Amino acid sequence: MKLQKLVYYSQAWSLVWDDKPLFDSKIEAWVDGPVVPDLYQEHKGKFTVSIDDFNGDVSNLSSDNISTIDEVLKAYSDKNAQWLSDLTHMEDPWLNARKGLLGSQRGNNEITLDSMGEYYSSL
Repeated sequence: MKLQKLVYYSQAWSLVWDDKPLFDSKIEAWVDGPVVPDLYQEHKGKFTVSIDDFNGDVSNLSSDNISTIDEVLKAYSDKNAQWLSDLTHMEDPWLNARKGLLGSQRGNNEITLDSMGEYYSSL
């Protein structure tokens, strides 16, 4: 869960600081907070993950991408997964995407890039 939230915040702050998305995969408003389904499929069923669990290529990242990710990690990596999930539950992008769903009701409504950019740029 923590990985999902760190990826979510990396996307959010990339939209604000770099004026573009960090990645193309969509983000959905699941019960426990924002989730990137494509990433979830890569680590589903694992309690911990390592770099060897993924097929990414760091050379695809620009210096701006790396700087954004580094800043997100400085700000959030010391927080636990539940704290990060709770934080997302207080923020408009997740709340708005969950409208009409009960608290524990599953859903896959998308958290749009526009909603993320608008919200996080106002902070």
